[in-house]
Amino acid sequence: MQNGDIINICFHGIGTPQRELEPGEDRYWISEDLFHAVLDEIRAWPNVRISFDDGNTSDVEIGLPALVERGLTADFFVLSSRLESAGSLDAEAVRLLHRSGMRIGTHGMWHRPWRGMTDTEAHDELVLARDRLSDVAGVPVDQAACPLGRYDRELLTRMRRLGYTRVFTSDRRKARSDAWLQPRYSLRREDTVDSLRAEALVGPGVLTRLKLEAVGAVKRLR
Repeated sequence: MQNGDIINICFHGIGTPQRELEPGEDRYWISEDLFHAVLDEIRAWPNVRISFDDGNTSDVEIGLPALVERGLTADFFVLSSRLESAGSLDAEAVRLLHRSGMRIGTHGMWHRPWRGMTDTEAHDELVLARDRLSDVAGVPVDQAACPLGRYDRELLTRMRRLGYTRVFTSDRRKARSDAWLQPRYSLRREDTVDSLRAEALVGPGVLTRLKLEAVGAVKRLR
């Protein structure tokens, strides 16, 4: 791993879901055992950032105690439309995360792709959702995670103009710690500690790495 690189590890749901999942979402729900094993693994890595997407109740019921126990912090990217819904965080849970030293970011309003949005849709996803979370948390919210990992140049330009200080994606590769755009490795139910270590810490071969970088470049430029 080169100096200045960082590995972003992203969790979604942990344990048993307490709401109806969207199609394909179950792949990103992992067992409590895997979650704890991954935390124990990555806490020894040289430069790691942890995040959680979607705002599930498992963030505070399982994720937060495990982080605090290990002296770790994380970014929590919350879906504004799910606040107070069954299986999702409520306002007090968001404030608890903040009081516990965690950072609050936005995952948008409706968990829809942010590519190709109309101006009205973009306002809902990038402005209203952020403002609602800021009001709930009592702090400015200026970081975002792209739902479903989809983005393009038009979206990124819009987000820069709106003052977002960092944007996270689902591109499975290392990031530069000071970069505005941050790719992440999202945990999947088929992952293991060994497979994550091989992919994220050791890294892919040269050809695979170049392919991943090319895919990211295409997304940013299209």
